[in-house]
Amino acid sequence: MKNEILEAARNIRIEQGESFHDNLVESIYSEAADIAKNAVKIGDSKVAFKLDNKIDKLVTSRIFGFPLMFLMLAVIFWITIIGANYPSGWLATLLVDWGHPWLKGAMETIGAPWWLSGALVDGAYLAGAWVISVMLPPMMIFFPLFTLLEDFGYLPRVAFNLDGIFRKAGAHGKQALTMSMGFGCNAAGVVATRIIDSPRERLIAIITNNFSLCNGRWPTQILVATIFIGAAAPAWIAGIASAGAVVFIAILGIFLSLVVSWGLSRTVLKGEISTFSLELPPYRPPRILQTLYTSLIDRTLFVLWRAIVFAVPAGLVIWLISNITVGDASLAEHFIKSVDPVAVIFGLNGVIFLAYVIAIPANEIVIPTILMLTVMSARIAGAGSGAGVMFELDDVQTATILQHGGWTLLTGINIMLFSLLHNPCSTTIYTIYKETGSVKWTLVSTFLPIVMGLVLTFIIAFIWRM
Repeated sequence: MKNEILEAARNIRIEQGESFHDNLVESIYSEAADIAKNAVKIGDSKVAFKLDNKIDKLVTSRIFGFPLMFLMLAVIFWITIIGANYPSGWLATLLVDWGHPWLKGAMETIGAPWWLSGALVDGAYLAGAWVISVMLPPMMIFFPLFTLLEDFGYLPRVAFNLDGIFRKAGAHGKQALTMSMGFGCNAAGVVATRIIDSPRERLIAIITNNFSLCNGRWPTQILVATIFIGAAAPAWIAGIASAGAVVFIAILGIFLSLVVSWGLSRTVLKGEISTFSLELPPYRPPRILQTLYTSLIDRTLFVLWRAIVFAVPAGLVIWLISNITVGDASLAEHFIKSVDPVAVIFGLNGVIFLAYVIAIPANEIVIPTILMLTVMSARIAGAGSGAGVMFELDDVQTATILQHGGWTLLTGINIMLFSLLHNPCSTTIYTIYKETGSVKWTLVSTFLPIVMGLVLTFIIAFIWRM
């Protein structure tokens, strides 16, 4: 029966000849045209296509592409920094100014010993409170803005503009996007490297992402630039000098990212530069609800939770080393005195070294830790709330304490450089290990910036003292 049916079909095909095939193809194309006619509005699509082309001629042009890109990113950073000041102040008031005394009182009410109250409230709680108040507001602003640009379709244009530069450095064009994400949070920037298909180029992007100033380092940069760089300039350009110093550090980070990418791609990570087809999607209105979910839930809260998990034990360590004494000095003071002669070689001091060691879990607690350690080691009376209790002051009071602790313009310049070039925070280190699965590359990502930072600060200090 089966053979008879096949034979009949063959005879029909022979009799009809090519007309059967032609009619079938014609009917398919005719049906497809009817579907397209009902589903696609040709007029509107032509208008949208022309508008996209006009925008692309502007944002990807050789003349206006880079200025517009830097202007866009500068506006995002400015909105993030300025906009985060108010919620950060509110959270600091709620969690530090109100929450800390209330918890101390509660511990006294239940009769908790002083050491338990100090370790839990002055140490662990304050560290978590500082991380939340300093880290949460910038992320809640930066990540939604960044995601809006991504949804709108602008970020692929950024990758298109920077592709040539990164390819010359032996990196992938999409590294520009992961680098930009690193300005919000290096851990998020490391995760974002998943968009790079080449394992070699993705590893380069992961190692160099720490050269992007994350939001935890912006407060240090701004404060030190205001106190030292701005103060060293004439009053009428103090603000411009301070802002210029911070922008210079950010651009230096981008430059060093390209230099290190070039070095890695020609040595330990040598290989062919992969080609990729970069699709420029059409511009479209951002999806607000999806943007808020992606940026606040998937990125902000995820990264914040990791930071808190690492910061709370760090706060406990800070309190312990500040209150456990050996002889007539605390462990922290012994460490500061022992490393200070070495730190001076790099234009820094023992307080800064210790602060960056115990603030590995979160860069947000660097300034409060430095102030607390400076008051303790320099025996400054009337400042702070006790050993191991982190605090912050206004710019004038902070400048007075730091200068009393021996800080100079050289110290200010070199801590800005060291803030750029030091180990990633523990959240980022953990994320690097999770993404690479390699202890070796995690260690490289951790210690490479430290070595570079020490070399650069040593050179600056040597030239300064000549």
